[in-house]
Amino acid sequence: MSKKKKVFKFQLNTGEDVPKFRQLIDSVNHAISENRLSVGDHLPSVNQICKEYSLSRDTVFKAYSILKEQGVIDSVPNKGYFVAREVRRVFLFLDTFKAYKEVLYDSFTKNLPTNVMADVHFHHYNIDVFRRQIEESIGKYTKYVVMPFDATEMHQILEMIPSEKLLIVDWNIYSKPTSNMLYQDFGQSVFEGLQSVSHLIKKYREAVFLYPDYTNHPYESVEYFCKYCIENNIPHVVSRDPENFEVRDGVIYFSVSDRMLGKFLDQCREKKLEPGVNTGIISYNETPMKKFIYKGITVITTDFKLMGQKAAEFVSGDTTMQYCVPTRILVRESL
Repeated sequence: MSKKKKVFKFQLNTGEDVPKFRQLIDSVNHAISENRLSVGDHLPSVNQICKEYSLSRDTVFKAYSILKEQGVIDSVPNKGYFVAREVRRVFLFLDTFKAYKEVLYDSFTKNLPTNVMADVHFHHYNIDVFRRQIEESIGKYTKYVVMPFDATEMHQILEMIPSEKLLIVDWNIYSKPTSNMLYQDFGQSVFEGLQSVSHLIKKYREAVFLYPDYTNHPYESVEYFCKYCIENNIPHVVSRDPENFEVRDGVIYFSVSDRMLGKFLDQCREKKLEPGVNTGIISYNETPMKKFIYKGITVITTDFKLMGQKAAEFVSGDTTMQYCVPTRILVRESL
């Protein structure tokens, strides 16, 4: 005789700021992801939920209506609500929503199976926001795709997430040898990219790395830029002060900030300097517009479309992942 399935119970917390209808939705999705609810299983009636959890009919109807719109549940007159399909929810945690992150996000969502839904959140390099978002997400998602940053508490916070459910993306920091990683190389790949275009860089008398004090870009890129310049006998300097930045004739610039790229182009126009002729620039991270700006901006970039595809591959299955997304240089007229 088969074992009777345990009656489903909603997980509600009266002390949370999360609305009750959202808690009902999260409870159903979480139960499906943990196989406590399967396709065809019946859910408690609206009246039953109202009575057992002291909720209004409007609250319960709102939760069930949203779940129906998402295709998670369905209903039959006089028979009630039941699970219509297995839906898994994924927690996508990005730093900011810049243009190149939009490429990653678009690729990620387009490559997800129809039964996998992604909730995207942003931390903006704020450790308090990062911690709170992770704490509130625990137990609600089948997989976590997280972009970390350099902060002393980061390792402790990441340990809240079961290692088999976590994929660290973009920056390989605070990971373990057994961690799931999908990252880009900010060091050696920069050196090799610059080395491949040395014949263009060496037409300038000096190289400047624009590393403004507000950037969160890994400093590893600066170190390998300096290594490249030293090995090739190129005079170089690291500029950290965005306020006193001045474009100079005969100088090649390396920028990890699109704000600094904008300043560079504005000054070129004002001073009548032609990028690729009088001065040059290499920008970090490809965006859809950089190929069209000022006859084209040379970039060193990873493949964010591939990163999105690989991240979708991780959350869609049960495999481990340790993959370094290739970095390349795209030469355009700014060099």
